[in-house]
Amino acid sequence: MATSKFLGYLESRKNLTGSACGLVGLVLTFVGVAGPYWPVVVVGLYGAGALIAPPERPPLPDFPDPSAQLEELRDDFEELGGYLADVELPPAAAGRLTELNQLLAGLLDPRITHDLAQDPEGVHILSRAIRQDVPEAVDTFVRTRWWTRLAPGTEPPERHLERQLTALQEEARGLAAVLREVEARRQESHTRYLEDRGRSQNG
Repeated sequence: MATSKFLGYLESRKNLTGSACGLVGLVLTFVGVAGPYWPVVVVGLYGAGALIAPPERPPLPDFPDPSAQLEELRDDFEELGGYLADVELPPAAAGRLTELNQLLAGLLDPRITHDLAQDPEGVHILSRAIRQDVPEAVDTFVRTRWWTRLAPGTEPPERHLERQLTALQEEARGLAAVLREVEARRQESHTRYLEDRGRSQNG
C-alpha cells in the first residue's frame, strides 16, 4: 500500500513540477548564483513547485460502454424468456406477452442497437421493461390468481395483466418509432449529401 502511494506520488503533478523547479535550482548552483546555500535553494524551489502544481484529477469512473450494457441486457432477456416459459397464462395474456417479447427482441437486434446505444433513455426503458416491469407483472398475476381462486367474485387478475402488457407494448412501440425516425433522418441526410456532391461535381 505504502509502495503504491510512493510510486503514485513520483508520477504526480506535484512531484514533476517540484522536480522541474529543483532542476532550475541546480542550474543556478552550477552557474554560481545560489552560492553556499544551494541546498536550501534547491529544496525551496522544489517545495514551491510542488505547491503551485495543479491538483490531481481523480480518474473517471470505469462504467461499461453502451454496447456492453446491451449485451448484458440480451442475456437478461434470454433469462426472462426461460422464466416466462414456465408460467401458465390465459390465452389473451399469453398472446399479448408474445407480441411484446417479439417487439423487445427486435429492439435488441444487434443490427439496430448502435442507434439504441446512443439513446440512454431508450436503454433505460428497455432495461426497465425486461428486468422489472415484465417479470413483476407476470409474478403479480400468478400470486393474485392464487388468491382469487380462494375468494372468487373479484375482478379477474388476467385483465390487469393484459392492461399492463398493453401499456408496456405501447411504450416499446414508442421507442421503436423513435429509432425508426433516427434511421430515416440518417438516410435523408445521406441522400442530400450524395445529391449535393453530385451537383458540385457537375457544376
